[in-house]
Amino acid sequence: MFESIPHGDAIFMKWILHDWSDEQCLKILKNCYKAIPDHGKVIVVEAILPIMPENSFAARNTFALDVVMMTQHGGGKERSQQEFLTLATGAGFSGIRFVCCVCNLWVMEFYK
Repeated sequence: MFESIPHGDAIFMKWILHDWSDEQCLKILKNCYKAIPDHGKVIVVEAILPIMPENSFAARNTFALDVVMMTQHGGGKERSQQEFLTLATGAGFSGIRFVCCVCNLWVMEFYK
């Protein structure tokens, strides 16, 4: 992931980016960007932290997972929609499409 990504029309990553720091995520996403054609996309499935505190079951689980990621994975964390957009644009993507959400797991499409 940090050196190269196999080429394809689409790249699928589930629960990958939350393991890594922003700098490491940028490296992964830049490699994904290079590996897809102009019409390709990177499909990412991750939990998304709410901006405002919520007391829903899904939000509580995401906050708990964020604490686990911070303590067990150096630099790992859960991210907000804005943080994912910042990562995507920082890696060269023109944007993200937030496709759907189930139990606070979002399917996102990063596109050129």
